[in-house]
Amino acid sequence: MRNLLRRGLTLAAAALAMIAGAGTGAGQATAADTAYKVLVFSKTAAFRHDSIPAGIQAIRDLGASANFTVDATEDGNAFTTANLGQYAAVVFLSTTGDVLNAAQQTAFESYVASGKGFVGVHAAADTEYDWPFYGQLVGAWFSSHPAIQPATVKVEDRAHAGTAHLGQSLTRTDEWYNYRTNPRTTAHVLATLDESSYSGGTMSGDHPTTWCKAYGGGRSFYTGGGHTIESYAESGFRAQLLGGIRYAAGKTRADCRPETGYTNLYDGSTTGWSHAGPGGFASADATLTSSGGLGMLWYSAKEFRSYSLKLDWKLAGDDNSGVFIGFPASDDPWSAVDNGYEIQIDATDTPDHTTGSVYGFKSADLAARDAALNPPGEWNTYELLVEGERVQILLNGVKINDFTNTVPARSLQQGYIGIQNHGDGDDAAFRHIRIKELGATGDRTVEAESYTTASGASPFDKPGAHGGRTLGFIDPGDWSSYAGTDLTGVTALRARVVSGGAGGAIQVRTGSATGTVLGTVNVPNTGSWETYADVQGSLTGVPTGAQTLFLTYTGTGTGLFDLDDFTLVKGTPPASRTGPVKGLAGKCLDVAGAATTDGTQVQLYGCNGTGAQTWTVTGQVLKALGKCLDVAGGATANGTKVQIWTCNGSAAQNWAAQSDGTLRNPQSGRCLDVTGASTADATPVAIRDCGTGAGQKWTLP
Repeated sequence: MRNLLRRGLTLAAAALAMIAGAGTGAGQATAADTAYKVLVFSKTAAFRHDSIPAGIQAIRDLGASANFTVDATEDGNAFTTANLGQYAAVVFLSTTGDVLNAAQQTAFESYVASGKGFVGVHAAADTEYDWPFYGQLVGAWFSSHPAIQPATVKVEDRAHAGTAHLGQSLTRTDEWYNYRTNPRTTAHVLATLDESSYSGGTMSGDHPTTWCKAYGGGRSFYTGGGHTIESYAESGFRAQLLGGIRYAAGKTRADCRPETGYTNLYDGSTTGWSHAGPGGFASADATLTSSGGLGMLWYSAKEFRSYSLKLDWKLAGDDNSGVFIGFPASDDPWSAVDNGYEIQIDATDTPDHTTGSVYGFKSADLAARDAALNPPGEWNTYELLVEGERVQILLNGVKINDFTNTVPARSLQQGYIGIQNHGDGDDAAFRHIRIKELGATGDRTVEAESYTTASGASPFDKPGAHGGRTLGFIDPGDWSSYAGTDLTGVTALRARVVSGGAGGAIQVRTGSATGTVLGTVNVPNTGSWETYADVQGSLTGVPTGAQTLFLTYTGTGTGLFDLDDFTLVKGTPPASRTGPVKGLAGKCLDVAGAATTDGTQVQLYGCNGTGAQTWTVTGQVLKALGKCLDVAGGATANGTKVQIWTCNGSAAQNWAAQSDGTLRNPQSGRCLDVTGASTADATPVAIRDCGTGAGQKWTLP
C-alpha cells in the first residue's frame, strides 16, 4: 500500500508543477484541485473602485491555471438558492453599500450555511451595514482610511494558503483601511499592519488586515488589500487571492479559530532549544527544515504540564516526522521514544503509525484526518491539547484523536516537547511553534459554542465574548453536549454568562440530556446583554474519566441568557471559614435587626458576637443567618444597596477578596463600601467604585 500511495503522491506533484508553471504570477500553487466554480460579485451602491475590472481579470487568470472557472456579475438576482448552489465560493470584490435585497440576503445566508465559502476583498468591508449576518461573516466593517501609501505588513500566520508564500513581513502600497471593530476576537488573524510604518492608522497598534474564520456553517476569508489597479499585477497579492479562494472553496484546510494567549517557542530563533542525536534542523526564514537523523530538536528551556501546543508543519512528499511530548530531559532521542509519546506525521503508514496517531498506541480517526489533511507541499497546523494524562489532537482545527495515557512508566503530566528529524530523505519543515499553558490547577475552560451536539441553542457572534462568540438563543429545554470531557477531579462548574433577559439556570449532567443532575448554576439577569458575569455552582457525584458532558438550560420565558464559556474546576472545594467580618473603626458587618427577611439591609455595627455578625465565607460567597450577602436586584450602579437574600448562586452574591483589603463584586466591578465612611452604628453598606479609603477595607474570618 505504501508504494501505491507514493505513486499517487508523485502524480499529484506532477500536477502541482503544471499549476506552478502556468505563469499566473500567483506563486506556486500547492494542490491539483478538482474543478470548481467561483462567482465574483462586484456590485456597488456607493463608491466605485476603478480596480474592479483588474480584479476580475486577475481572478479569471488564477482560475485558468488552478482549475476553477469564474462567473462575474453585478446583478443581485444571481443570489438565489438554485443559482448559488453551483459555486464553491463567492467573492465580494470591492462591493459597496446595500447590494442585496432581503430575499437575496436570505439565499446567501442559506448558501453559507450549506458549507460554502465567502471571500471579501477590500471594500467588501464597506458593504451592507444593516445586515448583521454579513458583518459577522466579513469580520469587521470599514471605518476610515488615510491616503494611499506604503506600509509594513506583518504576517502572523504562514500556514494558511493565503499567506504561506509570504515572509514574516513585507512592504506594499495600498489604501489601508481602519475598521470599526477589531476582528481578532472572532476571526483568526493572518496579517496585521505596522501602524508605525505609515500615517493614519487608528487601531491602537493591533491592526489586522487579513483574516479567516469559520462562520454559519461555511468559511470566510478577507483581505483589506486590493484598492489599486497595480495590486492585481503583484504576484504576492495574486497568491493571497488564490489561497483565500481555495480555502473558501474547501480545497485547502486551515485552523481559522481565533487565537490568543500563545507564547512563541520558535518563530525564527532557536534560543532555548537543544538537539539530540544525529542529523539536525536548519533555521531560515523562520522555518526549521530537517536533515539526517534519527534525531530530535527539543525545547530544553522548560518542562510543560497542562498546555495547548500549536505548530505548523509541511512534508515535501512521502516523508516521515513527528512531534514528541511528555518525555524527560535527555541527549538521547530514543529516550523520548521510550518514555514519551510521538504524535506522528506520515500519512502513508499503518493506522497506528500515521499522521494524527499516537505512534504505536492509538490510530487517528482516519476519516476525520483525511478530511482535514492538506497534502505534501502544503502546510498543516497541529494543536496538541494536553490536560493531565489526556492529549487531544486537532489537525487544521479538526479533532482527529483523543488519547489518555494508562502506562504507569509514562506520563503526560510533565515533560518536554520536541520535533523529529527522521532520516535522510525524510524532508519535514516546521514553523511557528507556540504554546499556551493552562495553569497548574488543571482547570479547563471550554468555549460553550464548541459543543458536539446541541438542541435549540446555537452560536452567536458577540462583542466582548471570549473568542468572539457565545452560545446564544437559549430557551427553556435547550441543551448542549461536549463529548470526551475529562471530569476526573472536577468539583464545580464556573460559567461566564450574559443576560438582559430573565436569566435561568444551567444544569450539569452526564450521559444524556436527562441524566442525573450533578449540580446547578443559577444565572441572573446580569444588567444588560453587554454585561458579562461569572457564576459558579458545586458539583457532586461526578464520574471520572472522559464523559459526554451535558448542559441543560432551564427558566421561564424565552431568551434566557448567553453562555460564553465554562470552566471545569478541579480540586478540593474551598474550605469554609466562619466568624466576623470587620471593617471601619473595628466594627462589624451586621444584618440589621438580625432579621432573616429577604432584602434586609446590611450595615456597619459595633461587634457583639451575635448571629447577625457571624459570617461563613465559602469561596466568593458570604452567608449569615442562612442567607447570602447580595447586591440588590443584581444591579451595578454606584450606591446600590447591599442586603441579605436567599442564596441563589447568582453573580450578585459573589464577592472576591482583593489583596488590598477590599471586597469586590465581580459582576459590577464595584466594592463593598460603608456609606460616607461613617463610623456610626447602623451605617448602611452599598457597592461603590473601588478606592483606597478605609470605608472599603475589610478583614474576613
